[in-house]
Amino acid sequence: MVYVRNKNKRSDYLVLVSTDLTLSEEEIIQTYGKRWNIEVFFKMCKSGKETRSISYDALTAHTAIVFARYMMLALEQRRNMDERSLGELFYLTMDELEDLHYLDALASLLSLLMDCAKEAEILDEEQIN
Repeated sequence: MVYVRNKNKRSDYLVLVSTDLTLSEEEIIQTYGKRWNIEVFFKMCKSGKETRSISYDALTAHTAIVFARYMMLALEQRRNMDERSLGELFYLTMDELEDLHYLDALASLLSLLMDCAKEAEILDEEQIN
């Protein structure tokens, strides 16, 4: 058990529990910090404040877009803050993807999404635009 005191309010503290006894206090706190970011991400995904649809397909598409947006931001943060976390495997996969740039892929995906929405008559032209 690791007790972490709130810097602003000394009487408040957080208790972190780990079953891995080989971890140091610092490692437990760092791991919790990483997990907390994931929890916040999932809470944002489930909040549904960015979409007003109740359609299963629309919510599924929205979740996929939120995940893609999160992955882009996480990747950019890693590039800017800690290149050691990327590893050689990441660089090897990036070499394979160089032919298709992200913006081109996103534009193709959005175009396909708009075409499908038109064909299925889910949204009118104004909503699509």
